[in-house]
Formats: sequence, C-alpha cells, structure tokens
Amino acid sequence: MTTGVIAAGDKETAAAGAAMLRRGGNAVDAAVAAAFASFIAEAGVVHLGGSGIAQLYDARTGLSRVYDFFSVMPGLGGARPEPLDFEAVVIDFGAATQRFYLGRGSVAVPGNVAGLCRLAADYGRLPLTDLLEPAIRLARDGVALAPFQADTCALLAPLYTHTEGIRRVFAPAGHVIRPGERLHIADLAETLAALARAGAEYARSGPLARALLADQAARGGLLTAADLESYEVLRPTPIRLPYRDHEVLLPPLCSAGGVLTAFTLRLLSAFGVAERPHGSAAHLQLLVEVMAATTRARAQWDGWLEASPGDEATARLLDERLIDRYRDEVRAALADRQPSPIAAEPPGPSNTSHLSVMDADGLAVGLTTTAGESAGYVVGGTGYIPNNMLGEEDLHPQGFHVRPAGRRIPTMMTPAVILHNGRPRLVVGSGGSARIRSAILQTLSNLLDYRLPLGEAVNRARVHLDGDVLQCEVGYDARAVDELEAMGYRVNRWAARSIYFGGAHSVACGDDGALWAAGDDRRGGATAGV
Repeated sequence: MTTGVIAAGDKETAAAGAAMLRRGGNAVDAAVAAAFASFIAEAGVVHLGGSGIAQLYDARTGLSRVYDFFSVMPGLGGARPEPLDFEAVVIDFGAATQRFYLGRGSVAVPGNVAGLCRLAADYGRLPLTDLLEPAIRLARDGVALAPFQADTCALLAPLYTHTEGIRRVFAPAGHVIRPGERLHIADLAETLAALARAGAEYARSGPLARALLADQAARGGLLTAADLESYEVLRPTPIRLPYRDHEVLLPPLCSAGGVLTAFTLRLLSAFGVAERPHGSAAHLQLLVEVMAATTRARAQWDGWLEASPGDEATARLLDERLIDRYRDEVRAALADRQPSPIAAEPPGPSNTSHLSVMDADGLAVGLTTTAGESAGYVVGGTGYIPNNMLGEEDLHPQGFHVRPAGRRIPTMMTPAVILHNGRPRLVVGSGGSARIRSAILQTLSNLLDYRLPLGEAVNRARVHLDGDVLQCEVGYDARAVDELEAMGYRVNRWAARSIYFGGAHSVACGDDGALWAAGDDRRGGATAGV
C-alpha cells in the first residue's frame, strides 16, 4: 500500500520528501524536508534566503490552515543607507528583455526558515535534525544540476555571476554551470547543520542573523535586527468555495493569486466546461474569456486595495453581484464569438518552485517558495543566498522602496487543496508568475471537468492570456486555434513546450484511496512514492 506521494521540481527534492515518509514522517515532514533540499537541488530558481506560502489540510480533524511566510518590507528602526546597494541587470529572454535589481538594497525580510520551522513544529512528527539531513548531505556533497536548473542558471547568468562569491557557486570553472556539473555552495552544509540544532532562532537572532545583518549594515542594505525579530509567520484560514461537487481551498492575502483564482473559479463554475470538447475553439474561448474577465476585475481590486483594508477589498471582489456582472460579460463574448475588452496585468516574479505531498492518513500539503532571482551575492561564511524581492519591478508598481517597513509584499503564489467529501482529492500549485493562476485553473479543470488522469491533467498543453495576446502552447489542434483567430483573438503559437506555462507539480487521491503524483515536465517535474 502506498503511504505517501510527493511531486516536486527535481528528483532530489522529491527523494528528500520520500525519505521522511519512509522514516514514519507525515506529509508535513516530507514537504519541509523537500523544501530545504530544493534550496540546493533547485538553486537555479529558489534559495534558503527566500520566502513562501504553504497550505495544509488534515482529513482526520478537518483542519485547514495556510502558512504565510512571505517577504516583508525591511527598514524597521533603521535609516536608509547612502548609497543604497541597488543595481540593475538586464536579462535577455529572447523575445523580450527584463530588468531586475540586485544587491543588499534588494533584500526583503526573508521567511523561509521561520515558516518551514514553524510548520514542522506545529504538525510534523520528526525532529528538525532529521528533516534537514537530506539538504545537509546535498550541500556537503554537491548535486549534479538537472537540465532545467542549469538552463535557468544560464538564462540568469548576469545575476549568477554578479559578484565573486556567487560566481564561485554558479560559475566555478569560468562558465555558468552546465547540466550534469556538480553545484557546491560552500559553508551551507555547516549553516544548515547549525540550523538543525538551534532551530529558527538561528536565523532570527542567532549567528546566521548576525552575519546577514552585519553584511547589510556594511554594504548598503536595509534589513535590521528589528525586521528579523518582529517577523511573523501568519496562519490565516483559507478561502473556501465549491467547484462542481468539490470544495476548493485557496490562500487569502498576501496571496493575490489565491484571491484571483477564487474569482476565476466562481466565474467558470457557471459554465458547462465539459460540454465543450477539450482543446476545441469553444473550450479555448471560454478559457480566454474567464482569464480576461479576471484581469479586468483585478484592475478594480487593485484600486480597492489602495483605499481599503485587504479583507474588505477582497470581499468586494468576491461579492456575487460583481461576479454576476462579469459572468454576463463572458456570456456575451461567447454568444457573439468575439473578444471582450482586455486589460493589462503585471506578471510578477517567475522564479518559483512548488511541491505537493499527500499521505495515506489524509494529510495534504502544498508549498510554494521563491527568492525572486537572488540578490546576486552570498553572505560570507554562511552559504546563504538572499532574495531580491525588492528588486522586482512587477511587485512594486508604485516604485521601489515606497511601501512602509513591516508591510507584507503581495504574491501570486497559490498552493491549493481540493476536497471531495471531506477528503483531499488534489493538491496543486505552480511556479511561473501570473501563469501560476492559469496553470492551476487548467490543471484543476482538466481533472474535475474533463476527468483526465492526473498525469494528463498536469501535462496537457496550456494557454495563457498575456495582455491581448493568447499564448498558446504547442499541442493544441491547429484548426481550433485558427477558428479562435477568425473570431478576432490574437494568438501567439509556441513551437515547443515551455517553462513559461508554469510547473504544476500535483498529487491526487482517487475514489478508491489510491495516491497519485505527477510532475510537470515543463519545470523538471519529479515524483516519489512510499
């Protein structure tokens, strides 16, 4: 009998989680161990110095809980340094370039250590020394970098060669690390071993915190001791909504992605999705229109967030009267077979990683982390690579460093749990900026509307509405796409599968209790079961 399954962004990440299940740990133990391992195995996209959001559901007790350990604006009790270490680099994505900012002034208050340790202490079975053992081994021995991770490092070469310290990690032989070459992060094994012994205080006020703060103070950063001491892991209850004969649990703010996904699902639930053949022009148009309606609604919601508390603004967005108005707009577009108005949407950071875990006792965990792209340096003597969440233009539309110290930064991260008759049916999340929502929407609909097997639900071709252009991944029937274009929709046809469309690593439980896992092959997906 399978006692647990995990889907993650790398085989070493999945193996770390499976190792905890074999030791008698539960899904929380597996998720925490896997997340720490990902900071080495998936160092192309995530780091210890980042932050995240997790969601768990326990079928035995009915407990549902979100763990919000996302980044917070720094600077409590401190003065802005002059000069601020805040430098731009430009990344060439081929079809477009994007500017990111690095340096000590790009570092937001990190949450990974606090959040993962709190999650393990609250609901795990195994000690932190066990949970960190796989990560310590990977940090000590190095890891052969998977193609997806190496390709990401190559793409982000200006960030991962920005300083001498980070070049020693990502370009030790004079070139950016290549697939199969071993990645070593000097001193990180010792840092993780000390963290395993001391717990979260090691990063809050202990030696790791002191090293990070000393580096910040000496080199133009904003982080203060008060920032680290006052940081809180929030534990809100999720947004709950019905979808077909299931219940969907989504994280609330600071997860803008969770709130907006709730809006999209409320829209979609009014339409007979399965009546439209999968991949047909009718199916694609429905997806486009609910995405477009959500983006238009987001523009309203963003304005409400500026003028009122987050809970109040969210309640207005999810009010049935507003949703009915947008449903009518979708119906009109479908009936007229022509596009509805399009609004632009800021994408947000795409360097994220998601993992999903479920055990035989009915405990389910979804966990998503990010470090932005990293701040371009390593804290000396620790192997600790900080985030650059203050250097993401998309997260700071009003300008850099203008939010007050202590304010949480919004995120698109959306680890979701779907229930059927009180039991976890699906755990899904994704990396990929604004594509997180479209990846989750389509994976969920593929499974619950079209009843596809989990592997197909995760890896079927996807679409994403980017401005007024529908990005269409290879795999759709060209005739259906032609028909959509004839209606007046602008379409960009992709010739290959791409990380652009997210990485929805998912686990599911069948009606017979069988557990399944599916990695998204766009982002190095890997699975393991025990």
